[in-house]
Amino acid sequence: MELVEAIKSRKSIRGYKPTPVPKETLTQILEIAIHAPSAMNTQPWNFTILGGKVLDELKEALQEQFMAGIEPHPDFGPLPRFEGVYRDRQVDLAKSLFQLMDIAREDKGKRIEWMAKMIRFFDAPNAIIVSVHEETSNFLSIFSLGTISQTIALAAVNFGLGTCIEQDPVLYPEVIRQAAGIPESQKIAIGIAIGYPDWDFPANKLQSTRESLANIATWRGV
Repeated sequence: MELVEAIKSRKSIRGYKPTPVPKETLTQILEIAIHAPSAMNTQPWNFTILGGKVLDELKEALQEQFMAGIEPHPDFGPLPRFEGVYRDRQVDLAKSLFQLMDIAREDKGKRIEWMAKMIRFFDAPNAIIVSVHEETSNFLSIFSLGTISQTIALAAVNFGLGTCIEQDPVLYPEVIRQAAGIPESQKIAIGIAIGYPDWDFPANKLQSTRESLANIATWRGV
């Protein structure tokens, strides 16, 4: 797929077919993605690729933590709280998703089910955990983790795959470390659900809006 088309067509996928992604395809995606820019070429990222029984057990363990009401405690916390226009955009997204999923504002049960699905990587057949060594977990490394995550998502489009870059599955890092064998020295930054999109899943019809460039760009001397 042509790059500009991939950038414009990429979206967060929240419903997947159960078919696992071949290891060879996941390898190709990551081989492409590691060409992403990083601060001073430090390439601070590490990947743990999950599927099959390991991922199934992790999903179950994460859901158990959530349903038990365990307070989230991500390695990179606390959870963000947005205000103003940023909060408005967050709320608008949630409203659009809940409308597509027929989740009423007062339906606490369905809202909890949806949050549990988020925790379970939206039931994707594969997931990628992106982590960084604790000694390099500074601002520039976090910026680099953003570039690699975006590049993974774009490369996946080329293979007919969908992704969702998520914080929710990494809210309980010790559960992920135990299930995925990630050492304590690695700080778990983000989870990426990956798989073949189920285009009949209602939430996948969403195309989130973007602010007009005129509202966010300032030009000087151009």
